[in-house]
Amino acid sequence: MGWKICGSGAFFADNRLNNLMKKILVTGASGFIGNYVIAELLKDKNCIIIASSSSLEKAKKSDWFSSVQYIPFNLNEFDSNVNYYQYFNQPDALIHLAWEGLPNYKSDIHLTKNLPLQKKFLKNLIEHGLRDITVTGTCFEYGMKEGCLSEDIACEPANAYAIAKHELRQVLEKLTAQYECSFKWIRLFYMYGKGQSSKSLISQLDQAIENGHAVFNMSGGEQVRDFLRVEEVAENIVAIAAQKEVAGIVNCCSGKPVKVKDFVLEYLAALHNSIQLNLGYYPYADYEPMRFWGDDKKLKIIINNE
Repeated sequence: MGWKICGSGAFFADNRLNNLMKKILVTGASGFIGNYVIAELLKDKNCIIIASSSSLEKAKKSDWFSSVQYIPFNLNEFDSNVNYYQYFNQPDALIHLAWEGLPNYKSDIHLTKNLPLQKKFLKNLIEHGLRDITVTGTCFEYGMKEGCLSEDIACEPANAYAIAKHELRQVLEKLTAQYECSFKWIRLFYMYGKGQSSKSLISQLDQAIENGHAVFNMSGGEQVRDFLRVEEVAENIVAIAAQKEVAGIVNCCSGKPVKVKDFVLEYLAALHNSIQLNLGYYPYADYEPMRFWGDDKKLKIIINNE
């Protein structure tokens, strides 16, 4: 069965073949990105969504809960004797978002715990029949390189999270080639939106505004970054997952470099808010370069057929 993409990037059955509905498994469904990916998938009435996360109670609070097939699963309880392809009702495709321990990028948990479990879980699904897999990676896989980062640049990850993601991708590239799977690896750049971690820049800024603070403490703001609204990130993830023509690594980015302080000022201008920025209060992070953004050529091929 083939897919084609409509303007919104949703999954649609190719009528030249048949009209069977596609079953799409989304892990990490109740996470920040997961909620938006589910909302994007729900725009397609020809798609059966199988949502999974570790907390049933949290999932029940999501707007999408009654519109999907929900199957709880905690990766920490992985059992090699279980056929997870069957457990998740034999999905046609997977959008894998689940990952613990963020935003603590330096924690050893990414290498000692997350990575081994992720390898075992995804290998189990593939070996038992999954043939279409999309996994989210990170722009941190590029390491401390600066400038415009394209997908063919050699990776030199410099923190535990990025190293774990990099190794997982390498394992999956070999495994999906062996089993002739469609494989897409999405490198996420910076995103923002409602529901993001309270430790993120915009979440902290929103909280300062809500609390009526006159001043907002932040770094010097001279870093150059690549930002996207989480709604657009979700649209891109679904569009990338829905097609098979462009495989492998795809940057999910705007392709537009912007200084952090300029981004914050534009955000405040849109809110008509004049909170004062206390630039230089925090030091710059040591796990990311000062100036980098994504090359979006591959993404544009998928989204705009450019």
